[in-house]
Amino acid sequence: MSTETEIQAAVFRRLIEHLDSRKDAQNIDLMNLAGFCRNCLSKWYVTAAQDLGEEISYEEARELVYGMPYGEWKDKFQLEASMEQKKLFEKNKPV
Repeated sequence: MSTETEIQAAVFRRLIEHLDSRKDAQNIDLMNLAGFCRNCLSKWYVTAAQDLGEEISYEEARELVYGMPYGEWKDKFQLEASMEQKKLFEKNKPV
């Protein structure tokens, strides 16, 4: 593994740790601010694995990103989005 790849892997692990420490940062907040969320990271993980000839399901990738099964995370930490959050999401949604 090259040094660059090792650095990128360490940064990814740190991002996952940071998101885990900020469960108050809801996915809709991340989408509205940055245009990606934990689910996006999970999808990117699946795609990257496939590009390297590896198979991982979306649910398996979600568990890696969320640190637990998605349904469990959702039950414990996901809040109902406010009307303002939903409006901003629809406004910023790619066409």
